[in-house]
Parts: sequence; structure tokens; C-alpha cells
Amino acid sequence: MKRSILIHVFSIFLLFGSTFAQETKIKKANQQYDNYDYIDARKIYLSVVEDGYESAQVFEKLGDTYYFNSEYAEASKWYQKLVDNYPNKVEPEYYFRAAQTLKSIGDYEKSKVMMEKFMESSPSNNENSQVDDWNYLESLAENQNKKFKVTNITPEMTGSDFGPSFYGDKIVFSSSSINTEGSKIHDWSGLPYVDLFEAKIDENGKLTNILPLEGDINSPYHESSAVFTKDEKTLYFTRNNYINGKKKKGKKRLVSLKIYKASKNEDGSWGNVQELPFNSDSYSVAHPALNPEETRLYFSSNRPGTIGESDIWYVDILDSNGYSEPVNLGPIINTKQRETFPFISDRNILFFSSDGHVGLGGLDIFKVSDTNDSKSQEVINLGKPINSSQDDFGFIVKENERKGYLSSNRDGNSGSSSDNIYAVSEACSLVIYGAITDANTGEPLDGALVHLIDKDNNVVSINVTEANGNYRFEENIDCDNQYVVRASNDEKEYEPLEQLVMTPKSSSMLQVDIALNPPDCPVNDLGCRLDLQPIYFDFDKHDIRPDAEVELAKILQAMKQYPQLNIHIASHTDSRGNDAYNMQLSEKRAKSTLEWLVNQGVDRSRLSSKGYGESQLINNCSNGVNCSEDAHQLNRRSMFIIK
Repeated sequence: MKRSILIHVFSIFLLFGSTFAQETKIKKANQQYDNYDYIDARKIYLSVVEDGYESAQVFEKLGDTYYFNSEYAEASKWYQKLVDNYPNKVEPEYYFRAAQTLKSIGDYEKSKVMMEKFMESSPSNNENSQVDDWNYLESLAENQNKKFKVTNITPEMTGSDFGPSFYGDKIVFSSSSINTEGSKIHDWSGLPYVDLFEAKIDENGKLTNILPLEGDINSPYHESSAVFTKDEKTLYFTRNNYINGKKKKGKKRLVSLKIYKASKNEDGSWGNVQELPFNSDSYSVAHPALNPEETRLYFSSNRPGTIGESDIWYVDILDSNGYSEPVNLGPIINTKQRETFPFISDRNILFFSSDGHVGLGGLDIFKVSDTNDSKSQEVINLGKPINSSQDDFGFIVKENERKGYLSSNRDGNSGSSSDNIYAVSEACSLVIYGAITDANTGEPLDGALVHLIDKDNNVVSINVTEANGNYRFEENIDCDNQYVVRASNDEKEYEPLEQLVMTPKSSSMLQVDIALNPPDCPVNDLGCRLDLQPIYFDFDKHDIRPDAEVELAKILQAMKQYPQLNIHIASHTDSRGNDAYNMQLSEKRAKSTLEWLVNQGVDRSRLSSKGYGESQLINNCSNGVNCSEDAHQLNRRSMFIIK
């Protein structure tokens, strides 16, 4: 049914409340520095770039200095430079990090592209890909109640489908999607008037065996909002003011809504339709609901005494099958706007919809635990995902079975306001746990910081490990979703490490152990601390090549920013060639390195250099040993020792 019909016939006038969103970012704690931790790698890399030197490794490290501090806008800039300038050198994890940072700043299209590149470059992750889900990110609710998930069960139905109620193992609902025999077409929409239908829910949660309620229930006009007694022999429902083949209008020439009662015939059809005595041609009475004892009938009405446009009322059902005078639930529940679609659960909780209480927009669904004691009543908004920025109403629930349904127009296309029925189910119960250990010794790490990060790059939770190195996350984790578990230990200078995790589709416990690499840089090795790449020389040459200048620029910036810094340059060769010649070659390379720095303005008194030839090999590739080129390369190195 088009929204204009709901506005007119069911007295639903849209009044949008304010939406709200909250963005939270967790900053890492200030690092504790040892004697040499005044070397700020980020400052060095930035200065290197400002001086015109760049490499893939520089952009990687710059991005990382921001990424691991949750400064995603800046990280994104450097990762983008990495991808643009060095596309053939991008490791898979940097596509992933680039995607995460882009998502965090709202650039979902570019983020999707980066995630696709990550999947292409790391095929083992393809089966865990969530990339197809990223199109909806712009409309994703940021403050979801992780205990629930909401699923559209009428997505293929083209009309308006709403107002579900429980009927044994079936549900009954109102629909204009199905044109029954004799149905009138509404002038405003070209759609049929709504009738009541029953349906079963299959194992996939979809409606099956949809049939109109048999008997005298459906008329040429509107029927909605049914409620059944537990013995399934009595039905209360809403209908236009129509009975015995006649439609009646009130003083304002409007057809009001009324509640009717019907009884089940022996053949299973419904008959003996009776109008309830507290109806009127002058106002509407609609959307009946029974309490668990079936001694009280709740409804919505704009009858005299109503506080707003429509209020929640009730009548007591008397032994003589009569009804008490209607009672208004009062100003705590009812407002000057609309309160409608009441439902009383098996635990005697009143659920209803309102656009008068503070909500997310349109009609929101609320609950009240005690309808009898006005002093203890508290109206609670059920929040997202049950509520949206559109109209949400007609909520029903069976607490013991942990299932419910609601109506909403949240998925309407642009210009459309058709309602759908949604299943509400409890989100799965997941636990992610594990141990953080030293990668070399296997010993547990005390004081490691563990972040659980969702696929939108939001920090879901944080743990700090104790002596056993264990951590545990067990709240706000969704099934069938993507997370990152990130571990770090800044105090002991372990390298941060993260692991991509895909949660299963059902409740489970996932063990994710992470072994952190311990610091392998001696405190006085500046080259290691700045993660210098190997400084290469041409064969039998000692002049500084352009690629070596990029690495030396890092040393230069450190010398400029820290005047107290003095360094010793130690150059080495591999074992191939004459020992004496290698000693001379390493000495020349050490001095040419020193002279490069002096020529860039470093005071010579702050520098010293020495060549060590092949006298300090770091592996067994000595004279006469057959080693690979990669193994020999490890020995051709220059070290920069803080004096």
C-alpha cells in the first residue's frame, strides 16, 4: 500500500525525529621510551619525502605510523601514494590497510576497489571476502544493537505488507500485494485494498502457502491488525467501518476504523463477525492486542479523551463477554503525537509504536514493562536495527522462542513507501579468544594490547593481556562477518601484527593466537631503527647510487633533527674476492658514505667510518662455501651505529 493511503486511512502522519550517530576512535597510549627512542621514525620519513626522496618502503612505513595510531585520514594519503607510485611493489596487506582507511573516511567506492585488489593479490582470502557487501555502507546504521538482526521476509512482494500476528505455527498479516477475488482498487494508488492473509514461515524464513483468511473477514475495503485467542477460536481485527455489505462515513465524510470480533466455524472458516461496542462512526478504534491472560484488550484510538493524534487505550473483557469503559494509558505512554499498534508479549511487556517519543525518525517501536503502575513506567526505544529512520511498527515477539516480527518501510525505493515485514532474531553468540606470545620463544606476553576491529575499521573492543598472555572478546560480535584482531606491545617494542577473521554463520568460539615478533634492533643501530633498505654499490665501485641516496636521506634527516646524534658508519663485504681487496673496498664505501653526509651539511666531527671487509660475516658464507646470491647479499651491508 502506498504511504499516502496509510496516512489517510490509518491516521499515520509522518513526523520525523532527529537522527543520531556517534563515531568513536581509540587512540593508542603514549609510548614509553628507552634511551634511544627519541628517534621518531615518522618525522624522519616526512622529512625524507619533503627533501624529494621517496620509495615504496618509505610510503609503507609512513602509512603504518598513522594506521597503527588510528589516524586513518593521514594513513590513507600515504597508502594511496604507495599504490599510485609503486603499483608493482604493493604487498597484499597494504591493499587491505588502504581499504580500511578509505572506509573510515567515508570513501566507500575507493575502499571497495582496494579490497578487490587485496582479494586478487591474496587468493586465500577470497572465500572470506565481504567486498560485495560494501555497497550498503553509506546507509549502514552506526549504533546497532548487536543483540538483534532484522531480515526482510517480503522482499519480492510489490504492495504493502504489514501488521503481522501469531496464529499457531503461522503468521497472519495485511497485504495489498495479493489481489483477491472481488478486491476493490484504491483510487489513490491503483493497488488493492489490504486484506488479511495467513502464511507459514519456511526454514529459510520466507513466507509460504499464503492464503486469505477464510470466511467473512475480508471485505471490499481494508482489514488489518488481527489478534487471536490462544485456543484460536476467536479473532479480533481492524476493518473500515463496513458491515453487512455497507460502508459508513462519519460527520467529516471519512470512513473510520473499527475493531471487530469473529468466531471460528467448524469448517475452520471465520464467521459471526460483530462490531465491538466501544467503536464509533465519529472516531477510529484500531489495532487490537490481548494480554497473556486474555482479560484485557488494548487498542489505538483517537476517541474523545485522547492526548494526541492517537493514543493507546484498553478495555477489560468481562465475564459476560462484555467490556469495561475504555481506559487511556496516560501521559507517560501517550504523547501529543501518535501512539499506535500495541502488542502485549507473554512476559506482559507492552510494545507500541510512536512518533511522539524521542526516536530515530518516523514511527519507532518502544516498550514498557509495567502497564499497571504509572509511577514505575519507563518508555524505552528499542533502537537500531529494530528501528530505522523510517516508519517501524506492528512489532510482535515470542520471548521464549526468541523470535519476532515487525513492519517497516525502511527498504522502500526512492519515491516509494511500501511496507515490508521483517523477521527479528537474536544475533548469534560468538567468542573470539586466544593468546599473544613471543614469536621466538613462545612465551606468553603480559601487557599486550589486543584490539577487535570490525569491517568498518571501528574498534569494537580492547583487551590487555595478563601474565598468561590470554585475551577474550565475547560481546558485540556478529556472525558471518569480517573482523581484524590486532595485537601490539609498544612498551616492549614488539611489532604490531593483525589477523583477518571471518566469523561463522552460527554461534561458535574462535581461537585466534598471535605471535608477535620481538624487537630485533640493537638500541644503538640507527639503520635498523629506521628500517634502512640495503645500500647497494655497483661492482667494484664505491660511489653512492640514487637508490642508496633514498636510504641515506633518512640518516641525514635524523642527524638534522637530533643535533646530539653522532654515528659511526661500518661497511662490510661478502667473502668473495681477495680478503685484502675486500677490506680496501669496504673502507672506500664507508668513506664515500661519510662524504655524502658531509656534502649534505653534516658536521664531519659527528661522523666516523671504517671498512671491515669480510671480517664480520653474519652467516656461514665464508671463503669456499657455496652460498646463494641472497645469502651473500646479507653480508654486503652498512651499519650506522649511534655513538
